[in-house]
Amino acid sequence: MTSPTPPKRLAVIATVYRYLSHAQHFADRFLVGYPRQGRWHRPNTKVVSLYVDQRPEGDQSLDRAREFGLTVYPTIPEALRCGGERLAVDGVLLIAEHGEYPRNEKGQILYPRHEFFKQCVEVFEQDGRAVPVYNDKHLSYSFEKAQEMVDDARRLGFSLLAGSSLPVTWRLPDIDLPLDCDIDSALMVGVGGSDSMDYHALETMQCMIERRRGGETGVKAVQMIEGDAVWEAGEQGRWSKELLTAALSRSDTPQGLTITDGRTQDVVGSGELPRLVEHPAAYFIEHLDGLKTTLLMLNGAVQDFCFAARVKGVPEPVSTQFFLPPVPNVTYSACLVAKIEEMLMTDRAPFPAERTLIVSGILESCLTSRIQGHERLETPHLRVQYRAPAESQHCRA
Repeated sequence: MTSPTPPKRLAVIATVYRYLSHAQHFADRFLVGYPRQGRWHRPNTKVVSLYVDQRPEGDQSLDRAREFGLTVYPTIPEALRCGGERLAVDGVLLIAEHGEYPRNEKGQILYPRHEFFKQCVEVFEQDGRAVPVYNDKHLSYSFEKAQEMVDDARRLGFSLLAGSSLPVTWRLPDIDLPLDCDIDSALMVGVGGSDSMDYHALETMQCMIERRRGGETGVKAVQMIEGDAVWEAGEQGRWSKELLTAALSRSDTPQGLTITDGRTQDVVGSGELPRLVEHPAAYFIEHLDGLKTTLLMLNGAVQDFCFAARVKGVPEPVSTQFFLPPVPNVTYSACLVAKIEEMLMTDRAPFPAERTLIVSGILESCLTSRIQGHERLETPHLRVQYRAPAESQHCRA
């Protein structure tokens, strides 16, 4: 009789570990399990070590350590080596989101993702062994640093999974674009603050358009505009009112008159959008293969993330909502944990880190455009090429 496979030993490297932090959402699911395909699933893993950079009020790291028998270490190398002299884990969860960190002139929070990652890489190099790493959200606020992280993973031959839950959450309706389809244009609607939620929106749009014929070949130029210029650009046809209407038709959270008295509304056709959205922003992305895509950040119009595209051979725009169940459970994070677990068990990332790499670069360049007078910027450094996985990666059960 064969013995059961021993659990994968995990190190959690986090900025903070408190209620509703990303570290809590992800690490807790590896500690106690998570809902998966209608069942409670317990991954064959064991969190054995934890490093936290900050311990604000409400810190849960020490309580989790006592409850589950793991150890909180004072440094990242010690957490990876579990206090010994050699790498003693089979995987790393790097979750550098939340906490008190400075911002740069672009408004980006300088989370130490790159710095944490490089400490892991140094341990891998010194100990002659590397293990899979999950990096939460952006690779870095800097494209140069993000590129170095991807290059390190390639050089040392370890699997790197990065990004957020939105590309793998449920979709309403449950659709994906056909692999190698021809996309004429695409538009994403997002909400929330800059550098955090616009990252989500850009990444979600990228997970759709990367399925086009030839895959992603890179970005030629970007521009970010704000305020009334966004509405003027719509009147000039720079972004599609048809695609915006299709995207907003998928929203479950229309604001304005729907909130007031329950009526349905065509906020695009009625002209209500400028009244609802006080501070609109538009991100224009020109891809090297000729595709042009748009992100509209429309705080005040809706409260969810929706996508629409014109696909050749399909008469009507293809559109969907990326469904985000509410707090405190935020079960969409369980969809991503399933992908992290898949990487840990197979030593193969289910989708390429290059998606996160190019989105990190697009966002940085768009924010640069904003502080440089909303200029169009050429982006020769964003020649990131990759192909989407053949199978769709979002939750379907």
